[in-house]
Amino acid sequence: MFGLTDWRQTKFYQEVKEETKLDTIPRLLKLGLSIEQIAEALELDVKQVQQAIQKPGEEGTGSNS
Repeated sequence: MFGLTDWRQTKFYQEVKEETKLDTIPRLLKLGLSIEQIAEALELDVKQVQQAIQKPGEEGTGSNS
């Protein structure tokens, strides 16, 4: 049976953890945090935060590829 430590090492857990962090970024921006502050708080690279911010904007442009 999986222990907590084993569970945290699964690919599924890691993907969900990353996705949860990325989903949090817009909320932190609304609170007025800078990209650098968000990256530090979520233990992400600034580049990851910038990419996550750009993704929703790209989806809303109406261009389908």
